[in-house]
Amino acid sequence: MGKFGRAIQTLFKALLPGRYSWPAIDIRLGGSHFHLVGSIHMGTRDMQPLPPALLKKLLQADALIVEADITSGISPFGHSAPCEPLESRLSPAHWQQLSKLCGELGIDTGVISTLPAWQVALMLQAQQAQQLGLRAEYGIDYQLLSSAHGRGQQVIELEGPQTQLSLLEALPEGGLPLLADTLMHWHTNARLLQTMISWWLDVPPGNPDSPLPSTFSSGLNDLLMDSRNDLWNQKLRELPAGNYVVAVGALHLYGEHNLADLLKKR
Repeated sequence: MGKFGRAIQTLFKALLPGRYSWPAIDIRLGGSHFHLVGSIHMGTRDMQPLPPALLKKLLQADALIVEADITSGISPFGHSAPCEPLESRLSPAHWQQLSKLCGELGIDTGVISTLPAWQVALMLQAQQAQQLGLRAEYGIDYQLLSSAHGRGQQVIELEGPQTQLSLLEALPEGGLPLLADTLMHWHTNARLLQTMISWWLDVPPGNPDSPLPSTFSSGLNDLLMDSRNDLWNQKLRELPAGNYVVAVGALHLYGEHNLADLLKKR
């Protein structure tokens, strides 16, 4: 089994200890209790409503903590300064693959040609998720946010949409490595999405033993995963004592530098 496959096994066992029917782990830090939920940002219709026991935990919490309040309306697909045509920014092989994917997805390459590469990568990922039947309104964090806002409950952002947008805009080469990784691991990412969906839908959850390769290069993993985990760990430690439900992308809870392990360190 590959390194990523072992990491998936470790994540699966840590998040599904038999106590919950959803991927989660409890961590106590000083006077605070964190119920870390492995969220999926887009979900299927069957993932609504959330498990009653999870909603009860949210009701009893002092606040809901999320990466960003995606109900705020700020979108990463805003206006960007035109870039050089993608055909000149990508390798011939990647351009050919992108053109083929756009044809399958019904995306006009002429429309996206001068967009930042990171924006094109996110558009492709969103289209892929929609092909698999996933929608933003069925995402775990969206449902938790809707429930919290409906009761006037406090919501704490670990980053916020504007910070996330700034991170994307600061990616090397305008996000070309992210687009290249998206193209290279297209089918693997689909399998990974289906695996994470099974953690929410299957009772008992499916077999975690199938190895899956990473969908991020080492450099991108440092920027988009490890560095953010460090910042979130610090921010969570600085919160006043309390009871919190924390919803972050499930992939932030696996690997050698995952958020759960960082919080456990004294």
